[in-house]
Amino acid sequence: MLGMKILVPVKRVPDWQIKLKLLSDGSGIQTDGIKWILNTFDEIAVEEAIRLKEKGVVTEIVLVSIGPEDVRARLEYALAMGADSAILVKHDGPADSDLASRVIAEVFKKGDYSMILLGKQAIDSDSNQTAQLVAGRLNLPQACFASKVVVESGCATVTREVDGGLETIKVPMPCVVSTDLRLNEPRYAALPNLMKAKKKPFEVVSLDSLGVSPEVKVRVRTLTTPGARKAGRKVGSVQELIDALQNEAKVL
Repeated sequence: MLGMKILVPVKRVPDWQIKLKLLSDGSGIQTDGIKWILNTFDEIAVEEAIRLKEKGVVTEIVLVSIGPEDVRARLEYALAMGADSAILVKHDGPADSDLASRVIAEVFKKGDYSMILLGKQAIDSDSNQTAQLVAGRLNLPQACFASKVVVESGCATVTREVDGGLETIKVPMPCVVSTDLRLNEPRYAALPNLMKAKKKPFEVVSLDSLGVSPEVKVRVRTLTTPGARKAGRKVGSVQELIDALQNEAKVL
């Protein structure tokens, strides 16, 4: 399908390699000075969009994200990977899957997009809801957890992993596709491309301009750190192990 324009929603998340610290009141995490990255699954979505463009299937890749002004840096990284332009929906308050889906749906309506391609979940909230909510709001066909995507003749053929093996489904466009880990390995953004990314089209809009309410359905009341693990112990026999699992750990 020539002349195809893809919308790729992305999210900024804390680096999974760092140890997060909680605020003293347990209302959230300490964000001052932490390292932010592009959500792993969204990075895969960006890479797949770029590969489709390199094959001549896609002509334009537009990124969209919701968050504060400093989300710009993560969007610029995705632009440096090879996306064409970005839209930042500026919002300093909390955001959940419902709010994200409403934002994405409104952005989609304002552009002539053939596909929404996004990660299946964010590695911080792990909700795995946004793609499905977007598809429902826009009444679009969806293909989630993609491990292979082929676009031709106005349709997307998506292979996805299921409990019994692999399932291949074919959906007409426009559609929503969410990416899984095995779809591809994202490229690194080279330093010269990071500099060029700052000159690519970048639009900042508000929730009001999209007609989207900032209300969220999921609110974090409190966060606590996991309890310290007890030290393990050696057992003298298989029977002693079984007894411990049954009577102490209560997992049998």
